[in-house]
Amino acid sequence: MKSGLLVAWVLGVGVLTVCGSALAHHGTAVYADGWTEFKQVTVTKFAWANPHALIDFDVKDANGNVVHWVAETAAPQALRLIGWGKDSINPGDVISIRLYASKNGNPAGRLNRVVRADGTILHDTVLGGDAGGKTGYRPDDESSDKK
Repeated sequence: MKSGLLVAWVLGVGVLTVCGSALAHHGTAVYADGWTEFKQVTVTKFAWANPHALIDFDVKDANGNVVHWVAETAAPQALRLIGWGKDSINPGDVISIRLYASKNGNPAGRLNRVVRADGTILHDTVLGGDAGGKTGYRPDDESSDKK
């Protein structure tokens, strides 16, 4: 009986060890340490989907050519906790967006924040935004930390 329990325990630990790497998630090492900001860009798509919501937007480069960018955000479940919804951003919206650009030069990055046309600021969760992780942060109110 004891040998049966030992075998079951060893198999359980083995399965958890093998599956542990399957549950791991990527980090932010592929993104630059400093952020890039684009003002008055046009949203082309907002995908409210797992594992990350994505904001597609168009930017004009120095030559006036349109470059399509994609900003990765947190998962919808995490965004919902800090005030986002599936209609927070819509195609056609003109926004300003701050992100940590991809180090390999691709037009992609990890979202820091979005400023909507009405001035509302939507932060991402993973990189902490301007406040180093405070939720409900407003730049004009240093004491704001509503949950």
